[in-house]
Amino acid sequence: MESVIVVGGGLAGLRAVEALRSQGYTGNLTLVGAEVHEPYDRPPLSKSVLTGESTDTALPADWEHLRCALRLGERAEALRLHGDRPGGILETTAGALEFDGLVVATGGTPIRLPGEGPQHVVRTVDDVRGLRDSLREGARLVIVGAGWIGAEVATVAAGKGCRVTVLEAADTPLAGAIGPELGELTARWYAEAGVELRCGVKVASVDRGGLLLVGGEFVAADAVVTGIGVRPETDWLADSGLDVGRGVVVDASLRTSRPEVVAAGDCAAWWSDRYGRRLLVEHWDTALNAPAVAASSLLGQDAVYDPVPYFWSEQFGRMVQYAGHHPAAERMVFRGSPDGPDWAVLWLSGDRLVALLTVDRPRDMVQGRRLIENATALDTDLAVDPGVALRNAVRRGTGPGTGSA
Repeated sequence: MESVIVVGGGLAGLRAVEALRSQGYTGNLTLVGAEVHEPYDRPPLSKSVLTGESTDTALPADWEHLRCALRLGERAEALRLHGDRPGGILETTAGALEFDGLVVATGGTPIRLPGEGPQHVVRTVDDVRGLRDSLREGARLVIVGAGWIGAEVATVAAGKGCRVTVLEAADTPLAGAIGPELGELTARWYAEAGVELRCGVKVASVDRGGLLLVGGEFVAADAVVTGIGVRPETDWLADSGLDVGRGVVVDASLRTSRPEVVAAGDCAAWWSDRYGRRLLVEHWDTALNAPAVAASSLLGQDAVYDPVPYFWSEQFGRMVQYAGHHPAAERMVFRGSPDGPDWAVLWLSGDRLVALLTVDRPRDMVQGRRLIENATALDTDLAVDPGVALRNAVRRGTGPGTGSA
């Protein structure tokens, strides 16, 4: 393999470049990124960058040492794979590039609402800089979507003195992410922060001066933020011959149907033996860790990516963390009372922990992730007691990988 192209200028792209070099690849290496900025960290965008506490989240990288050509501000437009040999041609906005190996790490793009009015999204540093200028004291800010991003933006905007309204199509916040029962528990956080939350409300369009709701009501706004999710940035692969559904379809080693093409990060839907299903996880931890496996697979080495998914959110003065994949669970139990300042939720399959949500309980998260990774059987009576460390709630007479005693 003489020439590898990494498509995607975010964390996953940078990590892929680093992994290829650290694993012994010595050929030509090029990173193609749609943004003009060098790779930077995205989680701070809706936190410290939006507040103005920080302005630079650039990721440290020695491009000269990595011997990697940077082609920034250049968007992938199409992929043509050779039919008679490995490799192909990447078509970009600046021309055609030939390769022997390809890493797809293009991430996701925000879903926007219909309408001619201006709407902010939170995906790039330029997006956030534009939004930050709109967060003036007394400004009417309407956020569409009471998900993770919507809550974080509402937190910052309320702290800056904006009059904030959050519109959510579901009956509770975070209904799609953690279910309506838990989502309902977070609704009071909005009220405590002085944020108006309206659930069961659907937006017809974003217009000049506000939003038109289904049913005809007009909601006035000085600024609108759309936070209703992202979709994988894969349109450029439409005629490539690769299997692209909700993300680039890859196996447990992050290979596509063509072994010289791998995918990692927000755009990759990989097979998980741990959960017995295909997963697409659009969070930082995936972008951080998946590229090392993708690089190994591209270089012909044996590697499997089957993590316990993890992410976190800082909202309304709380640290909310989640690990695992709760649709694989059979039941849910509380660890502590959600009326208290800190609590957790355990999702169980049999007596095995398969997912965990914590609110201001970071130690539970550290210990819980290990229990999920090791498929350790729990004594539920002990696990629901917040006074007992999770690591001490292991069912006696069992060990890693065991089910019920």
